[in-house]
Amino acid sequence: MADETPETVPSVPATGVDPERRADARRRMRDVLTIGAMLVAITILHTFAGGGQDVQFHEFYRRLYYLPILYAAFVFGMRGGVLAAIASAILYAPWGETAGVQPLLGLAAGDGLEIVMYLVMGALFGRLRDLEERKTRDLRQVSAKLEEAYRALEERAMQLLAIQDYTQSILRSVTSGVVTVGPDASVATVNPAAERILGIAEDVVTARALPTLFRDDGGLTTDVRKVLEGRIPRTMRDLRLVTIDGKVVHAQVSVSRMRDIGGRKLGAVVTVEDVSDIKALTEQLIRADRLAAMGELTAGVAHEVRNPLGIIRASVQLMEDAECSRERVSEAAEVIKQEIDRLDRVIKALLDFGRPAPPTMRPVAVAQVLEDVALFSRTFASRAHVTIVEEYSDTAPDVVADPEQLKQVFVNLISNAVQAMPLGGTLTITTGAEEGFVFVRFKDTGPGISAEVREKIFDPFVSTRDDGTGLGLTIVHRIVDEHDGHIEVASEPGAGTTFTVWLPALQ
Repeated sequence: MADETPETVPSVPATGVDPERRADARRRMRDVLTIGAMLVAITILHTFAGGGQDVQFHEFYRRLYYLPILYAAFVFGMRGGVLAAIASAILYAPWGETAGVQPLLGLAAGDGLEIVMYLVMGALFGRLRDLEERKTRDLRQVSAKLEEAYRALEERAMQLLAIQDYTQSILRSVTSGVVTVGPDASVATVNPAAERILGIAEDVVTARALPTLFRDDGGLTTDVRKVLEGRIPRTMRDLRLVTIDGKVVHAQVSVSRMRDIGGRKLGAVVTVEDVSDIKALTEQLIRADRLAAMGELTAGVAHEVRNPLGIIRASVQLMEDAECSRERVSEAAEVIKQEIDRLDRVIKALLDFGRPAPPTMRPVAVAQVLEDVALFSRTFASRAHVTIVEEYSDTAPDVVADPEQLKQVFVNLISNAVQAMPLGGTLTITTGAEEGFVFVRFKDTGPGISAEVREKIFDPFVSTRDDGTGLGLTIVHRIVDEHDGHIEVASEPGAGTTFTVWLPALQ
């Protein structure tokens, strides 16, 4: 109907049409017209050649139909070949009788076979063309996948090259020396920092044995072999290295295994951090600290000795002015004895601090030492109305220590805790184990320690009691250090004080 609205077809801009599809459509149309033209031309030849009576011409012309059939089969496949064969059969049928013109139903046997051959040839060659087209399509798909895989591989290779360049840039930029060694402990690579620290060049040392880089490697080769043999996964310690040219390098050296993604052992990585300047500065600070400590110790000794000497001098003067009053002489003599005893305690503490006896190390059960100390400390504590509560762990391992020196540490800490609670209280002693250490914790309910005093609690002659020497905790700290342990203090005014001694557990 004229008034019907035609179906709307979305318009596609000329610039949006696929050029390949447009060219393919034109090519197919051209092929169809070519096949049609060939069929028409052959049919015209049948019609006008020899007036339809020349048998030889008809025999030749009917075989010309194979040309459009084969062409259609190769261009359009089996469907095109069969359609071209059917068209050829229809056009040839009126001329099927080789002796003359016969109707379509009066085809001779030879003509019928010819038509069958049209169909067979069209179907056969079309099938071959379809198979070839399928193979071509499969090959194109495989080729496309290979191209995609190649692009992915190329992209991955570029990424790996970028990562390699990035890693090399990092190795060239880090200030720590990095040396990689193979499974036989031969040098594989050396970064610029290692070249500078060790005074060597990479092209000179590559493939050489690691010990040849040093006059004295300080045990580095032994650590590397332990890591390569799988005895330890990694090491880190301070070493004194002497390079080939005699340069002494104090370095922090770490050695770790190097494996690929599959876990195969490739060798080891040696990281060298030059700490010579830091060590020199540390030694200067230690010397300065020692001089400062010596000055404080000297001032403390002078103070501790001057006071008793002043009191003794005053007592002697009093005896001289006593006009032989026996009572006053006796009082002065008693004061002199007390101050002499005080001097003796100070001198004995100084001797214990400055000239300690070497420890006799052996496996020790911390709980057993604490039980012995608590046994003779309870009487002293009970007089001060202090209750000692013992909470010892049954699973805490032994430690390697001098039991007599441990008793000295524990007695001092218990004594300080009891004296810090003049009105009585509770002292809780707890033991346990954490991360390879055995801890002994002394927690009191006393008044606590101020932050100012807590910072200097282990310094010589620092005491919260008027009659204390201030050397007890200093000696405790020294003994704990000699046992490779450490001591901590936690306290707040009004919340009590806790001392915790950490000692390495027996392995």
